[in-house]
Amino acid sequence: MSVIRSKLEEVMKNHDPKLSIRKLAKDVNYHFDSVRRMYKDEMVQYPRDLLLKLCLYFDVQPGQLIRIEEDGTDKETTTDKVV
Repeated sequence: MSVIRSKLEEVMKNHDPKLSIRKLAKDVNYHFDSVRRMYKDEMVQYPRDLLLKLCLYFDVQPGQLIRIEEDGTDKETTTDKVV
């Protein structure tokens, strides 16, 4: 099954290795906890306003902040063997 993963940690390190989550949240005027959850790839939904602010801050496109990835738990590929 495919899932969406955050690449915020990678983008931050490429932009400024010393940039903290707290400073980023303050700079983009967004809730620290939301930015932290995106950084740690713990978000269930990605708020459009946060994506926009991060894109403008880092001068990137949304696809550079998130990616689609296979999570390896595709139930359709697992089969039970009946003996």
